[in-house]
Amino acid sequence: MSSDHEHEQNTMHSTDESPSPVSRCPCGAHSSMEEHRQELGEAMRAEDAYSGEEQQIDRTVETTVLRTLFPDPMLRRTFLKAVGATTALAAISQVFPLGTAQAMAKDEGPLEKRDLDVGFVPITCTIPLLLAHATGEYAKEGLNVNLMRTPGWSVARDNLVSGGYDASHMVLAMPLTMTLGVGSPKVKTYTSLIQNVNGDALALHVKHRDKRHDPSSWKGFRFGIPHDHSVHAMLLRYYLAEHGLDPDNDVELRVYPPPDSVANMSAGNLDGMLFAEPWNQRAVFEGVAFLQALSVDIFPDHPCCVLSMTDRFVQEHPNTYGALFRAVARAGAYADAYENRPEVAELLAPREYLNQPLSVLQQVLLGRYADGLGNIVERKDRIGFKSFPYESTAIWLLTQLKRWKIISNDVDMAQLAQEVFRSTDAARRMREIGLEAPDDPLRTHTIMGREFDPRDAEAYMNSFDISRA
Repeated sequence: MSSDHEHEQNTMHSTDESPSPVSRCPCGAHSSMEEHRQELGEAMRAEDAYSGEEQQIDRTVETTVLRTLFPDPMLRRTFLKAVGATTALAAISQVFPLGTAQAMAKDEGPLEKRDLDVGFVPITCTIPLLLAHATGEYAKEGLNVNLMRTPGWSVARDNLVSGGYDASHMVLAMPLTMTLGVGSPKVKTYTSLIQNVNGDALALHVKHRDKRHDPSSWKGFRFGIPHDHSVHAMLLRYYLAEHGLDPDNDVELRVYPPPDSVANMSAGNLDGMLFAEPWNQRAVFEGVAFLQALSVDIFPDHPCCVLSMTDRFVQEHPNTYGALFRAVARAGAYADAYENRPEVAELLAPREYLNQPLSVLQQVLLGRYADGLGNIVERKDRIGFKSFPYESTAIWLLTQLKRWKIISNDVDMAQLAQEVFRSTDAARRMREIGLEAPDDPLRTHTIMGREFDPRDAEAYMNSFDISRA
């Protein structure tokens, strides 16, 4: 039995047998049960308020949220006294997913659903999700996961919204824009886990070898991207703008499903593309492209894709959600260890997973690859599989979505990043299974030599010469 449950039993016993106010409360933040009840503004008897583990968890979550939003106890109590706990919690739930947080805190019971349909687009970013299937991690959690191969991101989004998929691999921005209702119905969606860091590249058609040193000469080029909101699109826009090109006026950006990218490059429909691997390396393998830049050289350790599910799924299936999280997080940690990469490539090259030549996957995962210019390059940092969702990377992405007027300028970036990325919850879950997680979900990043501080995001967003904002 967990220490938390023992603590609950001790608290319950003290409440039932002796009403002494010196008994500790369930959340551990007050000196007595009376103080705990007063903070929430409730006059309920202890046996009514805290009868049963689920009700205790709900009260603890509510108290924790209130203490986080109002750290000053005098201000907090004045606010609660003025409006009442019920009204206060109802108001907070409009901007903070209180119900979901309560559901997530209860995921230690039997699975609500064992058979899951999980969408994926066949790119290396989805390796943790696929590897959890190939190595039996889902089965260890009692899950039967049916992997649904999906051609592109719009299909993945539509299936997640409709309930056709229980969860899905998605590009980084989609949970953010879906939550805002940009480009899709407004549906609260969470990232849950980052699937990969780095792992993308900017490839140019071989006919443009003579222009690789002068990106300013790329006016009129047609570039392929997987989605208008994806990190690939934002990195390409950033790269072009830093070299003096306006991505909306000087070049043409075309959206293609990742599996169609190489064929369109080969057919002459594209001059360049910025996609996830293995498609850039596949274009080199097919002899139609060379690698202009790795995404790690544009934005070191940037996240690319995520495992996503809707708020509704998490609320209705908290235990299933927890099991899915654990399985994919463990698989990601295994894939991130460089010594495991040869095995990962062999497991995921077959048709039912990535359906790629083994040599292509090995070049991506091991970081020893042909660049299409006659060179063999060694870059072990070409791709990684870090799981923790830093809110600062979400904020950076939102600055770029604002920069190009894809989302409204009045979006509260920090609040949305916190709501969608669920970093605190992810850190707790990762530590519970022995994985490392940082204490702070915000950190500075460097993109093409320009430092980004998430605590000063508006100034950063307004610092660019080429912008729609």
